[in-house]
Amino acid sequence: MPSYLLETYVPRARTDELAEAAARARDTALRLEADGRRIRFVRSTFVPSDEIGVLVFEAESADTVGEVARRAAITYERIVEAIE
Repeated sequence: MPSYLLETYVPRARTDELAEAAARARDTALRLEADGRRIRFVRSTFVPSDEIGVLVFEAESADTVGEVARRAAITYERIVEAIE
C-alpha cells in the first residue's frame, strides 16, 4: 500500500493536540479498516521548528486519508504521497 503524510499545524504550546489527533486518527482508521477499507495509521511526528504535525498512513488513496481526517475532525494543510 502507498504511504501518505497528512500535515497539520500544531503550535508549540499545544503539542498535546497532536497526540489527541493521532489517537482519533488511529481509532477512525481502525473503524474504516473494519468496514473493508485499506488504511492503517502508522505514526505521528512533530517538527517543532516549523510547528508542523505529520500523521503517517498506509492507505489505498489520499482520499481515504482525507476521509479519516474529516471523520476524526482533524484540520490539515495537505495530504501527500510519500516514498520510503
